[in-house]
Amino acid sequence: MPTQPEEGWPRLTKFVLSACAASVAELVTFPLDLTKTRLQIQGEAALREHGVPLPYRGMIRTAAGIAEEEGLLKLWQGAMPAVCRHIVYSGVRMVAYEHIRDSTLGRAEDDSFPFWKSVIGGMLAGAIGQFFASPTDLVKVQMQMEGRRRLEGKAPRVRGMYHAFVTIVAKGGVRGLWVGWVPNVQRAALVNMGDLTTYDSVKHFLLRNTRLKDNVVCHSIASGCSGVVAAILGTPADVIKTRIMNQPRDKHGRGLLYRSSTDCLIQAVRGEGFMSLYKGFMPTWMRMAPWSLVFWLTYEQIRRIIGVNSF
Repeated sequence: MPTQPEEGWPRLTKFVLSACAASVAELVTFPLDLTKTRLQIQGEAALREHGVPLPYRGMIRTAAGIAEEEGLLKLWQGAMPAVCRHIVYSGVRMVAYEHIRDSTLGRAEDDSFPFWKSVIGGMLAGAIGQFFASPTDLVKVQMQMEGRRRLEGKAPRVRGMYHAFVTIVAKGGVRGLWVGWVPNVQRAALVNMGDLTTYDSVKHFLLRNTRLKDNVVCHSIASGCSGVVAAILGTPADVIKTRIMNQPRDKHGRGLLYRSSTDCLIQAVRGEGFMSLYKGFMPTWMRMAPWSLVFWLTYEQIRRIIGVNSF
């Protein structure tokens, strides 16, 4: 009998499966991520103080404006580092969560997993995955803003993914690749508390308490719930992360607008109001919902096809 993948090299198998599913989901929904990033930057209070007013145009007009002013394919600008990020981020977080769930914290004898343990597992897995993926997230954010900078007559900061990495290291050293990692990790912990925790809890609740089977219908319901909760919990930290990563820097790599994520949070709330922390919420949710659906359906089906147990 051939060795089942999960018995031979389970973590590598699950890492690869997670990376494949995440790549598909990322490419399908990336234009919404670009729109969300642009919305989070527009109307920034710290920039208005420097005499740089930026119009806040809403989700549809922002997306249409990008396609009209910069070209349709620019809706996928920054997609390559985004896919690279998810190969690292999703691969690590999924493997970490399953390890925490099945080994570190452990399931109960009836295969149930207490909600509080799921919350801890989701937050830890998201934080670990995002810390390793933070450099690619930084590059993605900067590449996503290049089209806007060119239209404003500003000199380009980066010419591609490799050039972005080289430029960031040249200005801030290797540590510069982890600029904004604190709000990034905070966001990932909250998003995964919403995504992994909700999906895992809802899926197994349905399997234990309804007649639903471990199939596409069950996976779709669980992923729909996880997308909503992840968007609500993660958007404020995502706004802060995006602004810190996109701010101009001096020759030593220090930010010119914000001293820290706390300073960015205070400036945003004071200058724009509390709801500024939910700028880009609609495209965030509209992206997370299909992203979660595509990811979980793809992930579960690939696992089933190659003989790895259902998540």
